[in-house]
Amino acid sequence: MTRPSTLVVPPTGGTTTQPARRHVVALPAGLDLLNANQRQHHQAKARLVKEIRTAAWAAARSARLPRLERAHILYVVHPNSVSRRRDPGNWAPSAKAAVDGLVDAGVLDDDNSTRLLGPDPRLGSPVKGYQLVLVVTDLTAVPDSHLALLDPTHQLTPVEGRT
Repeated sequence: MTRPSTLVVPPTGGTTTQPARRHVVALPAGLDLLNANQRQHHQAKARLVKEIRTAAWAAARSARLPRLERAHILYVVHPNSVSRRRDPGNWAPSAKAAVDGLVDAGVLDDDNSTRLLGPDPRLGSPVKGYQLVLVVTDLTAVPDSHLALLDPTHQLTPVEGRT
């Protein structure tokens, strides 16, 4: 499912900017996800990676996501309805497989750091069965000054002599 965002990047120094377009790619609820805390046989892990990657490819194709030159991806893990504390970063292996599915679908040429910021983890509301949702924001129209706000590592410089 794709929803254009109403998010507008604020202008800087009198320059006008275009709205950043955001797309939501929801993988099927109940799909088995990879967790960094799991210890699995390599074949079982490969099977899950393939399933997640294929599901993301299919979701991106059915949502008709456009080709993006540069994007920011937020992944939202919707946990099972059981209440307990969770670390959404533990599902990074699932997010990686899903992003690879977006590359397979032609949404991005590659998922390297020159084209992609993220994927950044968030915890969503509970659903029956786990669900992984990708929020893809097109950064093509975002000025460099605002990209620096999204990726502060470009502003950081090493401090000499500090430990």
